[in-house]
Amino acid sequence: MRLTVNGTLRNLLVEPRVSLLDALRDRLDLTGTKKGCNQGACGACTVWVDKRRVLACLTLAITCETREITTIEGLAEGDEPHPMQSAFVSQDAFQCGYCTPGQIMSAVAFLAEGHPTDDAAIREWMSGNICRCAAYPNIRAAIRQVCEEAGTGGPDAAD
Repeated sequence: MRLTVNGTLRNLLVEPRVSLLDALRDRLDLTGTKKGCNQGACGACTVWVDKRRVLACLTLAITCETREITTIEGLAEGDEPHPMQSAFVSQDAFQCGYCTPGQIMSAVAFLAEGHPTDDAAIREWMSGNICRCAAYPNIRAAIRQVCEEAGTGGPDAAD
């Protein structure tokens, strides 16, 4: 099969039952996307398929053959990290870091989807991504930082 991942067409041989997560990690050596629960409950495997958030552990790779897949490795522009990646570092929005790629992919999509950016909305729209270290206040701060830097909001934008 052929997958377009982070803008590059990749050929790989997989059985029809292989998940997108396993294809990315085990066949294409893109290990930024993490395998957490492997049941769709934690969000560690969040990637984008056609710019929409999906759980790679629940998505069959074969269903993505004609679609654009973006992983955490494809988020940066060259050597320049995405603003959300930089905000996660500056806000110390991780501890062990295991959930961080899924959190970042979900946060960027959450903002692109145009949802409100107050803390309650961030909690709601990011609720599919679990952080076992409980870095949630810092994750929300990173999201607010990106909004404020982009001039698109944050909790005080309506004032």
